[in-house]
Amino acid sequence: MDSAFRSNLFDIAQDASQAATAHNDNENYTVQSITIDKLPDKLLLNIAGYLHLSELGKFAQVCKKWRLIAYDSRLWTRVSLRPEYSGLHVYSPEVLQALIGIRFGSTLRYIEIPSDLITAPVLHELSNKSPGLRYMTLDFSNAMQLHDFNDLNAFPCNLRSLCICLSEVIFLEGFMRRIYSCLSSLEVLHLIGTFELSSESEEDIYEVINISKIKAHTPNLKVVNLYGITFLDDSHIDLLASNCIHIEALALNFCLRVKGASFKNLIQRCKKLKCLLLHHAGVEDDHMMSVPWETSSIHELDLTSTELSAQCLESILLRMPGFTYLALGYCEFFNDKILEKLMEKGKFNRLQALDVSHTHALSENAIYQLIQSHGMNLKGLMIAGKPKLTENFWLNAIPYLRNIKICVLGTANGWFLKMQTRIHVDQIIEFFAQHCPRLERCEIQWDPDTIRFSEKSNKFIDHVRLRCPGLKSFTLSDGEYYEMVKSNFERADRVKVVRTCTNYTTSIVSLLNCYNDLLFN
Repeated sequence: MDSAFRSNLFDIAQDASQAATAHNDNENYTVQSITIDKLPDKLLLNIAGYLHLSELGKFAQVCKKWRLIAYDSRLWTRVSLRPEYSGLHVYSPEVLQALIGIRFGSTLRYIEIPSDLITAPVLHELSNKSPGLRYMTLDFSNAMQLHDFNDLNAFPCNLRSLCICLSEVIFLEGFMRRIYSCLSSLEVLHLIGTFELSSESEEDIYEVINISKIKAHTPNLKVVNLYGITFLDDSHIDLLASNCIHIEALALNFCLRVKGASFKNLIQRCKKLKCLLLHHAGVEDDHMMSVPWETSSIHELDLTSTELSAQCLESILLRMPGFTYLALGYCEFFNDKILEKLMEKGKFNRLQALDVSHTHALSENAIYQLIQSHGMNLKGLMIAGKPKLTENFWLNAIPYLRNIKICVLGTANGWFLKMQTRIHVDQIIEFFAQHCPRLERCEIQWDPDTIRFSEKSNKFIDHVRLRCPGLKSFTLSDGEYYEMVKSNFERADRVKVVRTCTNYTTSIVSLLNCYNDLLFN
């Protein structure tokens, strides 16, 4: 909900109260002024539902009636108490206990709690007062020390999803042993590590959570996301595979100690595994080539920023049954030969999302043939960081992308790459408007020194804005062209669509089947 709508909401009462009382001398009757106070409570509750929780406090200050509406538990079904994400801050566990009883109640479905509010009484209260709680995030990432959990004897036992943000040095076993028995209902587990904060020193790495005990109490897991955990290695993956045979999606992004030695057992035991995400994982050729990929059901694969050789990539990709999602960004050994073989064997017949950004061994001609053959099925395409793909390539390729929803193109830092060609962006924008009516997210990475536009550019921007009504994000490099596009969309009251590459990155991950379950933070 944008800021203009929110401000209008609070102006309604003032505008309505200023309406003059209509009086007709001939008919001798008076029409009473209409105010927002005349709206039924149900409608006011629906309007308040569009506000962020941090804004409901202002809403509650208008009058007693609005205060009752703002504190209706139906507006507090999803609550984040991490100020850095939601703007909501609860000062003490005692206050949170009271809120659980009088504000959240049985309607609470989702909650995020920072470490200073994670106490035994708070968890007791959630267990007793919020039986409908299904999604919980416990953030220990900034914890200096834990509260005492010796008295913890109750925990929400109907959770579908649990996210635990780990600390580098706080061991959680004292807390976890109190809740293991309540985790059998879990279908989604997130363990978020400290990859961004970790140092390269081996001495600083501690196993702060016991994954072997978690797997013993979570037999129904379907989606497991182990993100940036510095201590995680193949032995932990083996433990998960031994008991969690229903896993359908496994994400090991930024887990550098995972080499792939456990994947053979993983594929043999977890027959339902369909999605494997290994973005910047430490996988190695020998281990990956020994896995019986031909027996797997994997059709969503992410190998972005891995250092696998051309021989290994060919062995892996050609033995898999086929792909609906394939991410190979920054795989410098993925080449034309592998791509042609994948197309010949029909591995791309159901392909919906593809990322081949910064694959320098892949030629312009091979990519164009791929788009010609399979472009009509594609919903997401990322081909950034390839200087040879200029205006003419995209004018020929875009007509084949009629069902595209997400597209990333262009090459950032053209000055560094010494690009000689200037890109006339107007025709590319016009082709998107003509051929891609379902476009939702578009990122054009060429910088201001590379982009060329004209006085008529606003006309083409109008076309893409009107013909692509579902466009939610249009990301450009900061500069004169960005300012022109931004002002155009703002004049049409679409102030949040245009963004800069500096602050926003477009990705195709939203096209994963289990995307909603993989979301965290």
